[in-house]
Amino acid sequence: MAKWGEGDPRWIVEQRADATNVNNWHWTERDASNWSLEKLKSLFLAVRAENAEGTCEVTEVSKLDGEASINNRKGKLIFFYEWNIKLAWTGTTNTGVKYKGHVEIPNLSDENDVDEIEINVCLAKDEPDTNLLALMKQEGVKQISNFTQGMILPTMNGEQLDPAPQPVRKVEERKVMESGNSSNALKSKSVGVKIPTCKINLKDTFLTSPDELYRVFITQEMIQAFTHSPAIVEADKGGKFQLLEGSVTGEFTELVPEKQIAMKWRFKSWPEGHFAAINLTFIDKDGETEVRLEGRGIPASEEERTREGWQRYYFEGIKQTFGYGARLF
Repeated sequence: MAKWGEGDPRWIVEQRADATNVNNWHWTERDASNWSLEKLKSLFLAVRAENAEGTCEVTEVSKLDGEASINNRKGKLIFFYEWNIKLAWTGTTNTGVKYKGHVEIPNLSDENDVDEIEINVCLAKDEPDTNLLALMKQEGVKQISNFTQGMILPTMNGEQLDPAPQPVRKVEERKVMESGNSSNALKSKSVGVKIPTCKINLKDTFLTSPDELYRVFITQEMIQAFTHSPAIVEADKGGKFQLLEGSVTGEFTELVPEKQIAMKWRFKSWPEGHFAAINLTFIDKDGETEVRLEGRGIPASEEERTREGWQRYYFEGIKQTFGYGARLF
């Protein structure tokens, strides 16, 4: 065991006059209630079940009491939430007859497993019996349950990480698919057009070590956290990634732990098949990390959007989510 004051400096907690939370050693907590409220409403209002009898759908979120928070300790995200929910639903038979009912979820909490969450469905007072109640209890409840599984609430700044996305295809599977589509790839090249491109450079400083910051950029769970969106990330050379619901895609071309990340990177709206070359360099600055970004091959018309995207969704998102805030150069 190392003596007091010795060992890896990343794990040494110091008393600092500026009260800086070095490397997020201390517990930090952020309120995620507002984001969760809006996200839960949008999810529940999308519930719709249908069969030969008719259709059932959630028409109103009549009660949503509780709170949610996102916590960070030594770079690890921990989520707490507790909600008491009441929904209104409407059933419509194939002949046009309407029925009304309620759904109550009294214990949507991080402390409960999925099978411990109560979802009670009933008809409104004085409504006659209908087979649509069984439809709502089966298909409707099934959809609602899907929203509670793996619910990593508000991640980034309070954004939720939806149920885990489909895993990245293994390298062997990817090669087979790429070879099978080789003819299409050749066709794409043959009809390609040359576009004017430009180069951008950004520089920012984060209150954490190069090792911690490097992991943020390549770890799927952490990327989902600071982008507030599901992500698919294969963190090795040649590995693919997909962020922001497919708005950003690419491939890692070089990974040097704590030092460098190079990638092929593109916005979905760019000309098909066109990628920019993005290079991130991590420089240790005595307890802080300076990141230098160089982007080449960016469509000239997308220069400002790309610059702002990296600053907002990557740099600022990381600072706000993990507490690595520092001045911007």
